[in-house]
Amino acid sequence: MSDRARLLALLLERSFRTGDFVLASGARSSYYIDCRTSTTHAEGQALVGRLGLALLAEAGLRPSSVGGLTMGADPVSYAIAHASWLAGEPVHSFSVRKQPKEHGTGKRVEGCFAPGDRVVVVEDVITSGKSALQACDAVEAEGGTVLGVLALVDREAGGREAVEARGYPVHVLFRVGELLEAAG
Repeated sequence: MSDRARLLALLLERSFRTGDFVLASGARSSYYIDCRTSTTHAEGQALVGRLGLALLAEAGLRPSSVGGLTMGADPVSYAIAHASWLAGEPVHSFSVRKQPKEHGTGKRVEGCFAPGDRVVVVEDVITSGKSALQACDAVEAEGGTVLGVLALVDREAGGREAVEARGYPVHVLFRVGELLEAAG
């Protein structure tokens, strides 16, 4: 079984639920995707790292680091950073706080990030694009350049289009249509 097929199976087993759900936006949905139950799973981490790193290479992106809005993006960026180290081409990771710290340096972007860095913002699930855009804004406010956005799952709810409308290319590992079809 390929890494992609295995990650799809893991997402279906651990992260994809059907029913009646209220999303963060207030909208109702007949399904819910909580990628954290897959991205924090040991096998899921390995798969996300390898596949995320391969997607960056396929897209021709060579960031110094990857990261996004905490908490959903954190295990995705850590997985990619780990896989990159094993591959001998380090890509570091960072986290974007939802609010700046009120103590210490007061930074929103924490981890391996410095002004001038070229980064890729990551997401577990892209729905409206709001989280990705908040992370892009924070990175740029602290002097970084966003090369694009990488999402584990595109919920196909307009988020990809919203992010691309702001000029950031979006690269995804899975579309929700693939999960729905596989869940069949």
